[in-house]
Amino acid sequence: MLAAKWSRLSYKALSSRGLRTVGLFSSSGSSNWTKVVSDAEKIVGYPTSFMSLRCLLSDEFSNVAMHVRKLVGTQHPLLNTARGFVYDSKNNLQMRALIILLISKAAGPSHAASDLLAQDMVSGIYPSQRNLAEITELIHTAFLVHRGIVNLKEWTDSDGPLKDMQFGNKMAVLSGDFLLAYACTGLAQLDNTEVFELISSAIGDVVQGLYCENYSNAEESSLAEGPNIATWEEQAFLSHGSLLAKSCQAAMELAKHDKEAQRLAYQYGKHLSLGHKLNSDLQPFVKSSVGEPGPFSLSAAPVVFHRHFVGKERWHQQLQQVQTKRNKPDYSKLLAAVKSEKGVSSAVDLCCYHGNKALEAIQAFPSSEARSALENIASAITKF
Repeated sequence: MLAAKWSRLSYKALSSRGLRTVGLFSSSGSSNWTKVVSDAEKIVGYPTSFMSLRCLLSDEFSNVAMHVRKLVGTQHPLLNTARGFVYDSKNNLQMRALIILLISKAAGPSHAASDLLAQDMVSGIYPSQRNLAEITELIHTAFLVHRGIVNLKEWTDSDGPLKDMQFGNKMAVLSGDFLLAYACTGLAQLDNTEVFELISSAIGDVVQGLYCENYSNAEESSLAEGPNIATWEEQAFLSHGSLLAKSCQAAMELAKHDKEAQRLAYQYGKHLSLGHKLNSDLQPFVKSSVGEPGPFSLSAAPVVFHRHFVGKERWHQQLQQVQTKRNKPDYSKLLAAVKSEKGVSSAVDLCCYHGNKALEAIQAFPSSEARSALENIASAITKF
């Protein structure tokens, strides 16, 4: 039932060309990011990149993979998602699992947990917490696959034959549904009502956030409107932060930690996600690249801040000044306009704020290698 609901909602919300790719926990531009992740994986016992192999090697997914091969030679985004499913060094698709395992290890066993339960721990992590980490990744990957639906109204010959793009959309829906159903089965097997409710509500948050994000992207056709700062942060949490925040809280619940430990784990996941989303939005504005800048979202945090500071009237004037003959913005001029004001610096400040709040939340946990790794990850998102 939950998988069917996700399918109905996500297909309507995600079939937009503007939402083809997603950079959740993609490389934050920090040169030591890969080392931070590699060191953290050693602490939890094994590379989280292979957590979903049990699902990948199932007969059902093998059949899906055979059908996806038919898309080779087209530009359907489902191909890129499939390539990065197991491991993508640039996108770190398994970062959520790693963070859940690290925070589970950092918290350790609770006083409420029985000695018999503690004997089942491997590398300081309960089996149920490892299962939760895998489930979270499967839910996130289902979201990525569903997000790869192409808006056929914007289809061009260069993308590939129309029948292949239609087939790719069907496969994106079906394979995303399969991953979500697999994750929901594992969620039920955890046999914890509170954890089930937490993760189910996170799925609902993601869908709600994507509806709002999809609406904002649709409004970009006029270029003039967009979310305000408060709306941006709310949407960013729903679509980018809720799953990790609630999964971190659920990891504490599985170990029978008290409500305060659950609250702190939630806060760490929330602020880490928002900080990383800001870092990702800032990349086109802070990185030095050769040539013309590529298109960037007009709902990115620096643009939202810039629009707030200059006001609606001046923002409209700036958009008119950078408009090209094809009724598209000149992104080079638009980037320069945004960088000339306080939008970029304000977004950087907010990124650092969330990074610091994540660090603050994790300080209540005992000093350990796992806590240090979580601190390193929180610090890495504030570097550009």
